[in-house]
Amino acid sequence: MSGETIASDARRPSEPGPSAGGGPRGTRRRPAAPERAERASRRARLREAAWGYAFVGPALVLFGVMGVYTIVYGFLLSFAEWNGFWPQWNWVGLDNYADLLWRSPVHAPAVREAGVNTLWVMIAVPLLTVAISFPLAVILNSARRMSGLLRSVYFLPYVTTGIAVYFAWQYILEPNGAINLLLRSVGLGSLEQPQGFLGNPDTALPTMIVVMVWSSVPVAMLLYLTGLQALDNSLLEAAQLDGAGWWRTQLSVVWPLLRPITAVIVLLNLRDSLQGFQVFLIMTNGGPGNSTNVLGLETYRLAFLSELAPTLGLASALGWLLFLAALVVAIVNQRALRRVG
Repeated sequence: MSGETIASDARRPSEPGPSAGGGPRGTRRRPAAPERAERASRRARLREAAWGYAFVGPALVLFGVMGVYTIVYGFLLSFAEWNGFWPQWNWVGLDNYADLLWRSPVHAPAVREAGVNTLWVMIAVPLLTVAISFPLAVILNSARRMSGLLRSVYFLPYVTTGIAVYFAWQYILEPNGAINLLLRSVGLGSLEQPQGFLGNPDTALPTMIVVMVWSSVPVAMLLYLTGLQALDNSLLEAAQLDGAGWWRTQLSVVWPLLRPITAVIVLLNLRDSLQGFQVFLIMTNGGPGNSTNVLGLETYRLAFLSELAPTLGLASALGWLLFLAALVVAIVNQRALRRVG
């Protein structure tokens, strides 16, 4: 082979040979099947996320307008004086909080009295609810006949319309109501209340506590009943083999195992006792006098029952004080749950 032939061969462009995939070298390699599947899956996830944001977006906008805006608006209002009709707020700083806590001769005594009543409710309602609902749950759990009927009967107060039930209680507790009639018929006329149980300042708040306990027992009983049915029967059988009687088993074995449920029940009742006021508004409106006035009802009064007085800022400040109290209660309950857990 001569030198010219070698040189001409070297100057020729190389011909494309077979590629690894069997095709010509210059062709574009198509993506493998796993890569195509991954891209399709990524596009599907993006479409799904876009549809999700499209559905959630209006709710987020509504929450931002009605939730965040309202919270910020109420917080700023707690530092102002306004009656709802003035064109501008009158900024007063921390004066609203000072007037509620100690400085105002009109509002501070009412808030203190409402705070004491709220404290009594927060102590009595959770304790009585636990003391009544746990034995009821134990009895229903051991019932062999008509257990479903009994559960429905005990759960009936919770599913009944609240306002109708409160008016029914109001009728029963009147001077000529069923409670006084029952007391006279069984020879306990000395316990009769001529003014009605809601008209006597000494019996109004305890009566309201009884009504609140009556309405909160069904949920607590259902929670305890769920916990009892989830217990391991081997633990109860071991206690019985060790010679523990029924009372000893319930107090030393069952009750400690249900402490987390008890903590949840106490938290729920503390929340309702601290922030709820509907039952007080419907049945007594804080009376007689202020014997059944609670902090939630006092907030409602300052906001809506002060005519044109500039007390909306005071109502907002009291609402934020209630929020701080509820936050403290939640933190304490969370730590208690960690300990019992």
